[in-house]
Amino acid sequence: MTEKNTDTPKSRFRTWRRRGFIAWGIFVSVYLFSGYRTVDVDGDLLISDATVSVTERTEALLFTPDRFDTALVFVCGSGVSSHAYAPLLRPIAAQGYGVFIIKLPYRFAALESHKSQAIERAMQAVAKHPEVTTWVFSGHSLGGALTCRIARDYPDRVSGLVLVGTTHPKRDDLSALTMPVAKVYGSLDGIAPPGKVNANRHLLPDATDYILIEGGNHSQFGHYAGQFLDGTATIARREQQSQTRSVLLEMLATAGK
Repeated sequence: MTEKNTDTPKSRFRTWRRRGFIAWGIFVSVYLFSGYRTVDVDGDLLISDATVSVTERTEALLFTPDRFDTALVFVCGSGVSSHAYAPLLRPIAAQGYGVFIIKLPYRFAALESHKSQAIERAMQAVAKHPEVTTWVFSGHSLGGALTCRIARDYPDRVSGLVLVGTTHPKRDDLSALTMPVAKVYGSLDGIAPPGKVNANRHLLPDATDYILIEGGNHSQFGHYAGQFLDGTATIARREQQSQTRSVLLEMLATAGK
């Protein structure tokens, strides 16, 4: 009995189309993960010294001085390692503030349950430090979105709010918040562009302080390679982070007073 030849032009096309989709998926995955890799972080920033203790945990990276009554909770952006924010945030701990960098579950917090878990991690950090009287919350990109939810659900625990490189809040009306709020964004940010940032101003208090970093983009708020669709920065990463750090330090110095 002669077998029927099933290798038709249509079947060959389907086979190559399937292979093409697989190859494209692999390419996109490698490109995305390559972009989120941490770059140019001095290893000494992740080692304790006489001024700052460094503690690496599953849920958070901690920079803490010996004693502090004011602290910053900073939620990572989607896909970004906590180490990528060390150059921005460790100098804050060196000035006497506790710094808690909250890691996202599975780095991307793709599911709603992951986002809820990240918020729980942030609030657990607060619960473990009853000696801290002033808590400033901040976050980059998706971390900013989660920080908005914390301010919405736990306003009595938030002394100050700093949103970095994010268009959030998008749906929640936080205009009645009574704590001081600041929003930092880059003029060349392709992920959280100024137009979208400004379109949601009505969802934050009228007194919100908006700080536009001219020439700044999205990825330079951290130390990672880059992000698809982001703009190209025209200022140095160090300068963009210096301006961002100044906003965080000002909020830490004044929040709760």
